[in-house]
Amino acid sequence: MQMQSNQFKQSAVIALEDIQLQTALRRATSNVEVRRHGAMGELPDADGARQQGRAAKLRALHNLPDLLEQLERNVIASGGQVLWALDGDEANQHVLDICQAHNLKRGVKAKSMVTEEIELVPFLEERGIEIVETDLGQFIVQIGDDHPSHIVMPLMHMTKERVTEIFMEELDMPYSDDAAEMTAFARDYLRDKFLNADFGMSGGNFLIAETGTVVVVTNEGNGRLSTGLPPVYIAVVGIEKIVPTWEDFATLLQTLARSATGQRLSVYANITNGPARGDDPDGPQHFYLILLDNGRSNIYASEYTEALACLRCGACLNTCPVYGNVGGHSYGSIYGGPIGSVVTPLLKGKENARYLPFASSLCGACKQACPVDINIPDMLLKLRRDLQGEQESYWRAGMKGYGFAFQHPLLYQMGGKVSSMATKAMTEATGKDKIDLLPFPFDGWTNHRDFPLFAEQSFHEWWRANRGNGKKG
Repeated sequence: MQMQSNQFKQSAVIALEDIQLQTALRRATSNVEVRRHGAMGELPDADGARQQGRAAKLRALHNLPDLLEQLERNVIASGGQVLWALDGDEANQHVLDICQAHNLKRGVKAKSMVTEEIELVPFLEERGIEIVETDLGQFIVQIGDDHPSHIVMPLMHMTKERVTEIFMEELDMPYSDDAAEMTAFARDYLRDKFLNADFGMSGGNFLIAETGTVVVVTNEGNGRLSTGLPPVYIAVVGIEKIVPTWEDFATLLQTLARSATGQRLSVYANITNGPARGDDPDGPQHFYLILLDNGRSNIYASEYTEALACLRCGACLNTCPVYGNVGGHSYGSIYGGPIGSVVTPLLKGKENARYLPFASSLCGACKQACPVDINIPDMLLKLRRDLQGEQESYWRAGMKGYGFAFQHPLLYQMGGKVSSMATKAMTEATGKDKIDLLPFPFDGWTNHRDFPLFAEQSFHEWWRANRGNGKKG
């Protein structure tokens, strides 16, 4: 399944007509948003907690180079190895080199958006290395040859009925529409994968610089089994996930689960401080941390640095009216919704995702829901500005002419008169009481909606006739 960010318009139209998708989105987004409001409302000072978390992330970004070096020193001191990856290809090659060095053939992986970003699983599978997603939602997406449609809930786009079909088709499960029975069936299947894996993988919710720690926050035991049971553990984490101290981690953890799933706290926080040692025999024999850039340094050096503060909680997706109607696949990227409309153009290049910054009503709900108060609407406006500056010359000339006319009252009034006469003439010529077809380049409007007629009398004319010169209506 190929994902194309520049096909948002076409994908959104298809999504709006997909009854199964609309049913799944309606069930999921409304429920999780209600839970988020309830969980955040339990905090004595929810906005204060958000601002404290925001300060922690911005402080980390301010000191990002120094913190990354501190993290590297502490991971090495604990017996782990640190590898740096400029892009996805280099990160994937690092993983392949590790597999070849240890003769690894079977891997299990906890849910990780960053490994989806670099398409790690298909890369390994093409080279004869089995890698099984162990998060239940991600596992279903994998066996269904699909992509996750949500940062936290990969199955946001699927109904329970569709999951039953996939289990029956791909795993030969006897028919069942009971969620507990389907979960138990998947658990039995995955248990064998855990026990026979020779390496495990994950992303990382947090990197704690002061101790060289990788933290993976999950609601399923699969995270702990993937990171601690196999003899080799490989973590691939974006460089922006770093925080300076455990106190910062504790601050952010309070709002992460509440924002993501409406829980007071996630069930598991898997903490890795390197491989097993004599005084701490639990854990893998070998630990590798791959720090991924893949465009993040470019964002860091731009006016969009704040986007790197994202915790990947998905709250902005759940509250967004656009995402709630078209789902994650429409965005053509692993990162959908409001934050995806910001980071996808920045990571892939604006020319490869030129419609996404416009896939927003700018209602501000995403900023209100964000646990670190990222100003997503402001960044969307800035991206629109950047993209409009790259438009064809006739569009730029047209907008300049439009702006010039609006600055001069006489031209503005003349434009209104001419437009009123033109739209009236068009309806008289077609015999219709509406305009459903405009010539290029204005046909983009009438491709999707009727164009309203200009009023025969402008507001200025009405005011002069009814309220001007001291008249009272």
